[in-house]
Amino acid sequence: MIHDYLSIRIAAPVNFSFDDRHLLVQSDLSGTMQVFSLDVESGALAQLTDEVEPVNGMYLPDRRAILLATDEGGNERLQLRLMDAQTRRVRPLVVDPAFIHRPGGISRDGRLLAYACNRRNGVEFDIYVRDVETGAERLVFGEQGWCEAAGFSPDGQWLAVQRQGERSGDNDLFLVDVEVDRPDAVHVSPHEDQAAFGPPAWLPDASAFFFATNTGRDIISIARYDMASASWTYVLETPWDAECIVDWAGDSLLVVTNEDGVSRAELRDPVSLSRRAEIPLPGRGVASNFTYSRDGRRLAFHFTSPIEPGDVWLYELDGGTLRRLTTSPNPVDASTFCEPTLHRCRSFDGEEIPLFLYQPLAGPFVDAPSPVVVLVHGGPESQSRPMFISLVQYLVGSGYAVAVPNVRGSTGYGKHFSHLDDRRLRLDSVRDLEAVHLWLDNHPALDARRATVLGSSYGGYMVLAALVWQPDLWAAGVDIVGISSLVTFLENTSVWRRASREREYGSLTEDRDFLVEASPLTHIDRLRAPLFLIHGANDPRVPVSEARQVHRVLEEKGIRSELLVYDDEGHGLSKLRNRLDAYPKAVEFLDEVLAQDLATFVTGTSTT
Repeated sequence: MIHDYLSIRIAAPVNFSFDDRHLLVQSDLSGTMQVFSLDVESGALAQLTDEVEPVNGMYLPDRRAILLATDEGGNERLQLRLMDAQTRRVRPLVVDPAFIHRPGGISRDGRLLAYACNRRNGVEFDIYVRDVETGAERLVFGEQGWCEAAGFSPDGQWLAVQRQGERSGDNDLFLVDVEVDRPDAVHVSPHEDQAAFGPPAWLPDASAFFFATNTGRDIISIARYDMASASWTYVLETPWDAECIVDWAGDSLLVVTNEDGVSRAELRDPVSLSRRAEIPLPGRGVASNFTYSRDGRRLAFHFTSPIEPGDVWLYELDGGTLRRLTTSPNPVDASTFCEPTLHRCRSFDGEEIPLFLYQPLAGPFVDAPSPVVVLVHGGPESQSRPMFISLVQYLVGSGYAVAVPNVRGSTGYGKHFSHLDDRRLRLDSVRDLEAVHLWLDNHPALDARRATVLGSSYGGYMVLAALVWQPDLWAAGVDIVGISSLVTFLENTSVWRRASREREYGSLTEDRDFLVEASPLTHIDRLRAPLFLIHGANDPRVPVSEARQVHRVLEEKGIRSELLVYDDEGHGLSKLRNRLDAYPKAVEFLDEVLAQDLATFVTGTSTT
């Protein structure tokens, strides 16, 4: 039965073709994310790529070609190729398997491609501009640290560049004049606080652009930069984090807000900023991947909710109508899907922790308090939102309750909250899980004695941290590509990631004592609960050694520990065949553990 849930497919739009007749769509119909062409009128879907590895792609404007980006076995070393949209022939564009190439915008005439690459020293990402036809390219922004290209101005003169700051959650925005031989960068965003600056949403004459930022405030709001005066000001205040895009003609400004995890999208006048219409989203969920048609009459987007697997939707601006463009295969009765309720629990210092709770309507435990799986997101700069997660729905359908908290450090609740776990505050986020458990224990429909914790990446770190610092609370853990030691993680992660992660977790040089103390592996003798580990052998972010070292120690201690390593995966499981192997085994593990006598590993209430 779990295979049916894991076989549910998704589809998401990328951008419109030059004539607006087709949408480039990414879908996992074949078992990995591949590129498709979707006829906007008929809904016919044509598969364009069929590769072993996942493929990213986008239409080139004004050219009948598609940019493709792929890696090898999840190693994240993206290589760029070009596909002829008619013949489907593919040719190399920017290929060097030793380095990473991240596309960051194509000029509106389809001639220039901007991308970031770490070829200079393997660590820092410089910005290059390449002529797609001739192959000529040049460095336009270099030796500035970790940078990303963020799109061209409508006239192709200016390239936006985002550069990571020296603190977590901080970046700068620059404009580079690519029409001069030795361009000087215009610094759009001088600031002193920790602040994020989003990519530009240009007006068609390139006189100004909108962007999202939270400098000088807690919430990400919308600002406008004027090219003539080289200055900017906030123009739209929002009570929740916001982002925006503008159509090619400059007639429509889309503003999307994240309201307690739920998306809200509205159209505004780019000049007066007056509200024109709210887009009637299909439900309470998450809308993303918004893209305007070239003529500005249509807006495509991806929508998902807890009861709606992700598909492509189309909004007609003229008539205000909404229609579904894709209906991805779903072998499970959608009426059985569960929507969560939103709650908040108070942590040790008074901070409120948002929590989505999924409760079973059927299954073996409905007449008694339900066992609980606590799902912790990765990042940590991320947010659990009300979207479709097949594993969650299977667990709920099998009688488990699933609690999905956003512990401190999560995004979506303001800058202050997102920095409450930085560096030496790391373990405060672990204490939030203790507050979550207390909340579960006070819920009459839940059995907190049978609470387990599951997470991926940073969420995997939180799994291990909960098991070692709160050993009396958790019956088991499932750690997917998680960190077991902050020290060995930072020492062995890919060199291009180390500086970025040290900003979040702490420096190996300056904070080693704390990194040792905050590592679950340091305190592994406290861990008593059974553990299930899943990892990709090619993970460039959290090396597979993180899983192997904790598995080895637990085996030596005689504690049940199961480890699955997939040779063709990286940071997570991107291939359906591997998910179909790993996740049923993980659920079987939970079923077996919770069927055992809990007294062997649950003794009371934690005092840490």
